[in-house]
Amino acid sequence: MDTQQFWKLIEEARSQVPAPDNGEAVAHRAAALLALRPAQEIVAAQQILWDLMADSYRSPLWGAAYVINGGCSDDGFDYFRGWLITQGRTTFECIIADPDALAELPAVRAFAVDGIDIECEESLSIAWDAHRIATGENLPNDAFTIRHPALDPVWDFDFDDGDELSRRLPRLTALYSD
Repeated sequence: MDTQQFWKLIEEARSQVPAPDNGEAVAHRAAALLALRPAQEIVAAQQILWDLMADSYRSPLWGAAYVINGGCSDDGFDYFRGWLITQGRTTFECIIADPDALAELPAVRAFAVDGIDIECEESLSIAWDAHRIATGENLPNDAFTIRHPALDPVWDFDFDDGDELSRRLPRLTALYSD
């Protein structure tokens, strides 16, 4: 499995659930689909997932998650990025390039109105669950690495500074200030 195949898996899962904005449903479906593949592909999928998590480990996105969820811990940021992965490659890449564009996504707009936090812890378990379904065993712990790139020092400010967040993420803060 490579990154392109992983994204195809996510898109296939999204096409098979009634509400593709529901990260949990997409994650469960992706795990079921992945479980149909050979064990080595399942293991490879876990590394791809964590590589995508590293690609999205960026301060501006963390600031966006902070605005959306009314705060954002380390784990909360993982779960937020997990949800973002379940939204597919196009959305993922767009939002990594411009986190403020989250304000334009229909799902985010609906979640803002309803006061729903955006997170999907289950997405981090796609390969774990698939491996367990396919083999009856846990995914080997040494089969993947997790890396956390250095965060952008330009974004090293207190995310409770609403004025600074409004300056940097104007559309998103406007959406969540109503």
